[in-house]
Amino acid sequence: MLSNAPRHLHSLWLRVADLLAPQDCFVCGAESGGEAVCATCADDLPRRPDSACRRCGLPGLGGGPCLACQRDPPAYDATVAVFEFTFPVDVMVHALKYRHQLAMAHFLGAALAARGMDFGPDADLVLPMPLHPHRLAERGFNQAVELARPFVRARGLPLGLAVARKLRDLPSQAGMDRDARLLSPRGAFACDASLDGRRVIVIDDVMTTGATLDALARCLKQQGASWVGNLVLARTLAPY
Repeated sequence: MLSNAPRHLHSLWLRVADLLAPQDCFVCGAESGGEAVCATCADDLPRRPDSACRRCGLPGLGGGPCLACQRDPPAYDATVAVFEFTFPVDVMVHALKYRHQLAMAHFLGAALAARGMDFGPDADLVLPMPLHPHRLAERGFNQAVELARPFVRARGLPLGLAVARKLRDLPSQAGMDRDARLLSPRGAFACDASLDGRRVIVIDDVMTTGATLDALARCLKQQGASWVGNLVLARTLAPY
């Protein structure tokens, strides 16, 4: 334990410094009054259109279900995404996940909470996308949990940190074709909680094919969840 103390103290100091240091806008570099992104750049971020498919978040028929969801509906029931996963949102997400820029978690979490205030109005539970223990140990935190915190505070919903587990550390989907991406997450989750009749909002950072969210929704519904909706920070553009 003692041998790890200096490393833990250093990590704590970096987090405190991140909170106390004067903040410049991540996008343009201008002074941003302590926020990760200035108001001008925040207004210019690529937001997901309201006309997207209500089920999967891809372009739909004037807000109705897209043809893919009509042909082969996923296990989840609804999806709302805040942003398009394009520049600079992709770089911002990368800064949060891999560079531990916690001010970014505050900004992005607040944006997700604002977009999701009317999503799943009868929801009972919020579930951040689980990380495999190896990935959690490597990264030191689960970005989905950090994104979910402002949302659960705003909505007054419980945060289900122990509802589901990730059984497999899925390989990176970069370079996989669409069929391989869809097959990769099957059987990747376990859920030990009874969810009889409960309505669950799943929080995640980026939705690509939706295969991982679909696998999690199937697991939750096997435990009795009556509705599963995805509230995601960003959605990729099709095709993948």
